This record gives sequence, C-alpha cells and structure tokens, in this order.
Amino acid sequence: MRLRIWNWISGVGAVALVFSMVPGAAAQCGLPEKPIHPSSWQPQTSGTRAQLMEAALNGFDDHGPSIVGMWHVMFTAQTQNGAAIPAPGAVIDNSVVVWHSDGTEIMNSSRAAQDGNFCLGIWARTGERTYVLNHIPWQGNAYDPTAPADTIGAPEGGGQLIEKITLSPDGNSYTGSFTLHAYDTSGNPYASFTGVVSAKRITVDTQFSSLL
Repeated sequence: MRLRIWNWISGVGAVALVFSMVPGAAAQCGLPEKPIHPSSWQPQTSGTRAQLMEAALNGFDDHGPSIVGMWHVMFTAQTQNGAAIPAPGAVIDNSVVVWHSDGTEIMNSSRAAQDGNFCLGIWARTGERTYVLNHIPWQGNAYDPTAPADTIGAPEGGGQLIEKITLSPDGNSYTGSFTLHAYDTSGNPYASFTGVVSAKRITVDTQFSSLL
C-alpha cells in the first residue's frame, strides 16, 4: 500500500511540475481536457522540460476520428479588407481538399485553372478534434474582378490562408474560421478576407453533382 501511495504522489508531482514551468499552458497550448495517459509520463528527476511537455501534448486521444482524407470545402466570406462585405454569405471558393497523414495538404480550387488552381498547405493538430492549417499558394491575377476568366497572367505574388477547424465527432464534416491575405511580389498585402469554412468528407459514393 505504501508503494502505491508513493507512485501516485510521484505522478501528481510530475503533472504539477509541468504546469509550474509553463504558466497558462492549458489555455495557450491546447492541452487536452482528458487525463494524460499514465504511460506518457516519466516522473524521473532527470527528465527535461521538453520531454515533459512532449508527454503532455501527446496525450490527445488517438482513437477518435481522423482529419486525413478527401473533403468538399466551402469558404464563405464575412469581411473584406477589414470591413463587412456588401453581400454577407458570399462563397469565395468551392474546393476539393486532401489532408495527408504526413501533415501536408493539397487544394484543388474551383477558380480559373489557367491561373493555377492547385495549392499546398501544412497542418497540425492542436487539440481533441481541432486543427490549424497554414496554406500558402502562389497566385496570378488573384482577386482581380476585372481580369477575364481566360486570361493567363504573370504571377502577382501569393497568399496565405490560415484555417482553424474542428472535426465533427463522427469524422464526416468539419467547420471553423479562416483568414486569407493576398500579397504582391514584394510581399505587400493588398487584399484580405475573413470568414467561415465548412466541409463534408468525400467518399467512394460521392457524386460530382453534390459539389455544385
């Protein structure tokens, strides 16, 4: 009985050590609400801060649904250049997206193919069923409403799309928010959007008509 009590005290001490070294970690680093798996902790005094934090962040439940797969994704704008858009609820992109198990992502956008409608991103898990995506495309004639749809223009720069999303409990959909900035070839921002993103998983039974 004395040995069991001592083991319990050691485990609690390791937990307390992590939170004392990293104030506010639970609020800022997406630590899970569920208890950390006991096998993840190494309560030896020789453990480094990095080892303890890695153990904490690896405590997410890996038995839940996965973001990996193919998705039909809709981007709905709410603001443009910091102001509410004239037509709330405007869909600015209708895309097919694949999230890969290695942490990379590829998007096939519905915008003009001549301008380049494939772009790439990288994602990370931030909590239980929550993810962040950093998507960085090169662009040509981006966000120019006066350019003809069949125009093949020189690259005007690029963009950065940040998504923060939550996967549904059944793993068949996700929702969240996005911020999109467009940059010229000197790295100066010239357009920005914020809005919401929603997605449904594409399966072997999905019909193309469901994407329209």
